[in-house]
Amino acid sequence: MSDTILVTKHDGWVEIALNRPDRLNSFTEEMHLALRAALDAAAADARAVLLTGSGRGFCAGQDLGDRDPRKLDDIDLGKTVRNLWAPLVRQIRALEMPVVCAVNGVAAGAGSSLALACDMVFASDKAKFIQSFANIGLVPDTGGSFSLTTLLGPARAKGLALTGEPLMAEQAADWGLIWKCVPDAELMEVARAQVAAFATGTTYGYAQTKKAIHAAHTNAMDEQLELEAELMFQCGKSPDYAEGVGAFLDKRKPSFTGEKPQ
Repeated sequence: MSDTILVTKHDGWVEIALNRPDRLNSFTEEMHLALRAALDAAAADARAVLLTGSGRGFCAGQDLGDRDPRKLDDIDLGKTVRNLWAPLVRQIRALEMPVVCAVNGVAAGAGSSLALACDMVFASDKAKFIQSFANIGLVPDTGGSFSLTTLLGPARAKGLALTGEPLMAEQAADWGLIWKCVPDAELMEVARAQVAAFATGTTYGYAQTKKAIHAAHTNAMDEQLELEAELMFQCGKSPDYAEGVGAFLDKRKPSFTGEKPQ
């Protein structure tokens, strides 16, 4: 496996660290393929994923050295998005388990968008999110224009995207862009504890919850109500529901397996 990412397996969950710290974990094609392979492996044998960065930052997005117009005659950035970044976002959103991101420093450009594609984002109080596309004549990609607008509204989305001003983690949490801002020294402990809890939780129910929330962006209320009914029907057939209700009535701690309904 490529050394551009580090994979650490735990009991029921996996931690994936972007590992090009000398380049602020900016992405090359090799790194894309390695991360996608790691996520495929997690889908097969894990119940939760933690994504973070090595070194002093989370991710600076695309390695621009690979897309330097002074060295390349025909640059197709649309192809880069379609073939690399977009499939990565789709893969993360489609995983049938919680994907938690621990932003340990700067998250810039596609690195910011990558973090926001995850289900839950914890960020160090020293971290910041930068829409650096504005500084080089580009537009937010990797789902960034979607995430910013959906989470913050068009006024704040345009303000961040057009100015490229850094948004510190504390304000990002206050605005609802991320889940929580935590002290830098506690970031990984807090994030790992959350992922470990997810790994012993109601995995099938988590997957259906993700599906419902993703659909809410485009569904009308009646469509969402029907989807909720269908997903509740499916969850009601799951072993975790039976175990959860039984444990509640028996006044004991549940033991969830995450198995799908038969």
